[in-house]
Amino acid sequence: MAHRSRDPAAIAQTARVVVIADALFTATAVIVQPVTGYVMMRLTGFTVWHFWIAASLALYVLVGLCWLPVVWIQLQLHNLAAAAARERTALPARYHRLFRIWFWLGWPAFLGVIAIFALMIWKPQW
Repeated sequence: MAHRSRDPAAIAQTARVVVIADALFTATAVIVQPVTGYVMMRLTGFTVWHFWIAASLALYVLVGLCWLPVVWIQLQLHNLAAAAARERTALPARYHRLFRIWFWLGWPAFLGVIAIFALMIWKPQW
């Protein structure tokens, strides 16, 4: 919503919060999720050779490959918006280009997380 406003100050403030939230919640989940998943896998007797676990791990890597550039892009978006707000100028073309990349990287990551969730719930045995 801040992006739609095209107000660099609002975008910079929102992007700052997004970067903090990503560091606190997403980065924590990136670390905690595989550790707890491994423990749960061991406790339940499943192995990484079960289809749904192998597929979840592959999707986890795909999601991570989308997320890593997103973290860098979010920082860049914040910096560009903050600079535009300080200088009282419009957002530069680079901001819009990076935002499009950020948006399109978000879709496979989001769908991958949904697919991982579905695999963990239904545990298909293919």
